[in-house]
Amino acid sequence: MLINYQANTFFDEMMDQSGNPKHHYKAFNDIISKASAEELQKRQERAQLHFLKQGITFNKDGDDAERTPPFDFVPIIIPEEKWKEVEKGLKQRVEALSHFLEDIYGEKKIIKEEVVPKELIENSAYYNEEQAKGMDMPLSHPLFIAGIDLIRDENGEYRVLEDNLRNPSGISYVYQNRQVIRKVYPELFEHYRVLPLENQFKELEKALFSYAPDNASSSPQAVLLTTGIYNSAYYEHFFLAKQLGIELVEGSDLVVENDIVYKETTSGLERVDIIYRRIDDEDLDPEAFRSDSEVGVPGLMRAYHQGNVTILNGVGIGAADDKAIYAYVPEMIRYYLNEEPILKNVTTYFLRDSEQRDYVLKNLEKLVIKNVGSSGGDDMMIGPNASEEELTTFRQKIQENPNEYIAQPTIELSRAPALQEGEFRPRHIDLRIFAMKGKEINVLPGGLSRVALKEDNLVVNSSQGGGFKDIWITTSEGGKDDA
Repeated sequence: MLINYQANTFFDEMMDQSGNPKHHYKAFNDIISKASAEELQKRQERAQLHFLKQGITFNKDGDDAERTPPFDFVPIIIPEEKWKEVEKGLKQRVEALSHFLEDIYGEKKIIKEEVVPKELIENSAYYNEEQAKGMDMPLSHPLFIAGIDLIRDENGEYRVLEDNLRNPSGISYVYQNRQVIRKVYPELFEHYRVLPLENQFKELEKALFSYAPDNASSSPQAVLLTTGIYNSAYYEHFFLAKQLGIELVEGSDLVVENDIVYKETTSGLERVDIIYRRIDDEDLDPEAFRSDSEVGVPGLMRAYHQGNVTILNGVGIGAADDKAIYAYVPEMIRYYLNEEPILKNVTTYFLRDSEQRDYVLKNLEKLVIKNVGSSGGDDMMIGPNASEEELTTFRQKIQENPNEYIAQPTIELSRAPALQEGEFRPRHIDLRIFAMKGKEINVLPGGLSRVALKEDNLVVNSSQGGGFKDIWITTSEGGKDDA
């Protein structure tokens, strides 16, 4: 199993270059080394069965079939001392992004002082000045939950790959992964003191209700707005609503009267003060956005503009997770916080710049190309793995619409063991960490590690065939020397 495991030249989360487990993985290695391949496979199957029984499924791109997420029980273990540095960097980043959103829909200082190009913001498909400008809301622009994607490069340094602010998904998997591994491998928790996740929902609930409008009652009401059971993330919507103790609703369950939002109940109408929406801006209100939206609430934006309801995450928030804006987050940190970024970005090339575009076109086979507004691995090309046809297609896309794409170097993502066909194989991973912002910023002590299950594949997204791992923040096992 791990006897023939090769860490090679990549940074490996578990093994050092000599093929030995790092200090904080030694106890884990000792336990699984005692198990046969058959036993490990049975435990893996038990894990998948748990997801199936819980109804936890998703759609893989190009396939209508519902699937359980491939779960790998080898966790990503981060010693607490290393984690504190990451946590501090994430809080810094979310704080700066929140200031940025308040600014671009308010005084626009960062634009006037030419820190971020005006056209870059205004050209974003998610910038919505008409509906979001000048809003006087609790806690400024409501950035409630952020999902920040981290990678570790070939030197083991954490870098931010993407900021997911619109509707960051995956938080339900974080809790289910932990629950599953406790059932499948309870003995691991006898050797590791893992920071718990359970009390984090109290923090999430506290953050949620801190956004209650000023004119709400002393017992404000919140709902989670979903498009319905056919949404690929519906399980997560159901899970979050249940854990937060709020009602899961569809647009047809809500009505606006006199610029106040109500939910329909058997005993009449009840006011709604906070809407945690899991639908896109354009679907929120057919009167303000797409007139053909069947999942929104007519008149919702009127209530929003009157300050009678808070929408989380805020309208127009996607302007801050545009992949072109991403490159300016370090400058936002310096501008708004007067601090140096703790977590570095990945180098990014702007294709609207002719010199950078020429460089990218000449080196297309070495780079990663991304559409600035896409997610889930859509409209993306990894140069070293691309066919001649793909290279030709993306070269044409860049030449025709340079503003719609960015380029980045091909980062050698860190790897970790994944159990496949009875043996452990090195697979590339990333980390999605969730931050909750209310009056304070709280970072979930753990997260969702996504793993590319195909050999040498760098695309970890579940929609592209990737799997999941748990992330442990440990207090009992050290190892800062090789973490």
